[in-house]
Amino acid sequence: MIFSSTMQPSLHFFTPKHQSLLQTQSPLFTRKFIVNPAKKTVPRNPLPLPSPPAPSRSPPHPEVVEPMVQRERSNVLVPQHPNYPVHLNRFQKLAAVALDKIETTVIMQLEKNHVLPRMVDPAVQISGNFAPVEECPVHHGLEVVGRIPACLRGVYVRNGANPMFSPSGGHHLFDGDGMIHAVSLGLGNKASYSCRYTRTSRLVQEARFGRCMFPKPIGELHGHLGLARLGLYMARACLGLVDGSHGTGVANAGLVYFNGRLLAMSEDDLPYHVKITGDADLETIGRFNFNDQIDCPLIAHPKLDPVTGDLHTLNYNVLKKPYLKYFRFDKFGRKSRDLHVDIDQATMIHDFAITENFVVIPDHQMVFKLSEMIRGGSPVVYNKNKTSRFGVLQQNDVVGSGIQWINVPNCFCFHLWNAWEEISDTGDKIIVVIGSCMNPPDSIFNESKDTFRSELSEIRMNLRTRQSTQRVIVSGMNLEAGQVNGQYLGQKTRFVYLAIADPWPKCSGMAKVDLQTGKVTKFMYGTWRYGGEPFFVPDKKQTCNRNGNEDEGYIMGLVRDEKKEMSEMVIVKGSSMEQVAAIRLPSRVPYGFHGTFISQEELRRQVI
Repeated sequence: MIFSSTMQPSLHFFTPKHQSLLQTQSPLFTRKFIVNPAKKTVPRNPLPLPSPPAPSRSPPHPEVVEPMVQRERSNVLVPQHPNYPVHLNRFQKLAAVALDKIETTVIMQLEKNHVLPRMVDPAVQISGNFAPVEECPVHHGLEVVGRIPACLRGVYVRNGANPMFSPSGGHHLFDGDGMIHAVSLGLGNKASYSCRYTRTSRLVQEARFGRCMFPKPIGELHGHLGLARLGLYMARACLGLVDGSHGTGVANAGLVYFNGRLLAMSEDDLPYHVKITGDADLETIGRFNFNDQIDCPLIAHPKLDPVTGDLHTLNYNVLKKPYLKYFRFDKFGRKSRDLHVDIDQATMIHDFAITENFVVIPDHQMVFKLSEMIRGGSPVVYNKNKTSRFGVLQQNDVVGSGIQWINVPNCFCFHLWNAWEEISDTGDKIIVVIGSCMNPPDSIFNESKDTFRSELSEIRMNLRTRQSTQRVIVSGMNLEAGQVNGQYLGQKTRFVYLAIADPWPKCSGMAKVDLQTGKVTKFMYGTWRYGGEPFFVPDKKQTCNRNGNEDEGYIMGLVRDEKKEMSEMVIVKGSSMEQVAAIRLPSRVPYGFHGTFISQEELRRQVI
């Protein structure tokens, strides 16, 4: 993405706090990262700028937000001189120059002598349609093939990683700055599109310098050079060059619409509140602490109970105990309590599940050991000696002492799709969990000679005997990223809608799986066409009660035709798995992470 050293940034998009920050401290931005065409890779020296998107088919709206990133008029890839914010005093500027010199002549030179693994090599991780794009203001009047179902009136939003600046060292796909893509569906078969960065504290600060200033937690924090990167960041923080007190997260993973707010999340920070404007544009309001009720990061996959309206979520801490906390907010956003969950190690808990009465928390084999960096390794470790288990916690437990831990050996579920309660023939309460079990467990973070597998599985846990069973529902097919009908979350479901993750990490189609029969109904995108997470939207008639057919609704997802270099959103009927509409998008949409749909009724109640 492009910052211009000769252009003033638009302040309309920032909150008053950020406006003040930019006006008084950093009036100029400097470009450093160049977006490449879809079929290219991203080498260490970025490629020339692509041509701009076609102009909107409708007249400019008076409230259209100007992009944070302005296009440079020249093709100079890297500024001749560092761009230091004007608010720095002389000592800070001298210190900044010295630290920059250490970074470029020592750390980066040593990094060049190390061959980067594919999992953190920018030339691999941000190549092709994983490469970032520029912000796109609202484009109206998009071409629609077919008919948009009448029940789909609202905005589909999808999050993803979109690094603004060229990485100076290693880069993992999860490290990129958060960008939200929005497709608005209106009356008369009309659709519009926009995409915007989420203005995180980290991004705003790096924009002042025109380059990366914060370490990338997965791509750079490995071994001794990772410690050097960490030390460099701490030195800059101590000198007041950067400020981590307002969070260092990228808000690139999950999205949830709760209590009138769209929240963008990554598990390294608090959520960010993003407003959807009347023109279907996106505006970052700011970091959201639930009205001063929390001060810690939250995971990217909170659970919204369709019956109570409560939001359930977790926080994990990689440095100190308590390593895990559970939070619940009622439908009005009021936090009920902080509950510490006792676990022995700092563990990566990316997702969890809820039932009608319980919270189901995985405690698996991916753990954090910062001491591994001293020994030259990664702080994210696959602990083969640890037995995977699930904690089953009563939602009304006020202290956490009643949690039941049940071992589920050889199980690593990065995502859980649903869970519910059953009663066995002997009267025992059974917790059923549906998730995709990933092998090897560290596939996302480390290279492996073993073939990647992500198999849809059923886990059954007996709360009386504390015994578990596990079975693969669909074998021979990698199924990742998706969900059930949200109206049935926490209740027994028959269907789950998932991405066909093949060839990994691309997704060649979507699958509807019948959990009773194991039958798989596929919708394939076609040759050279790939997508991501499918999102199920129940038919409007089914949202008031759960007595209708569970699969009455529509599945939507973003698709890229890599041969024709065209992006679109497809809409598929849930019951038949047949396409009913496709919306041609005006610019390239990279592969990303998770999304949600916000109806017109919900938008009317949006907190402004």
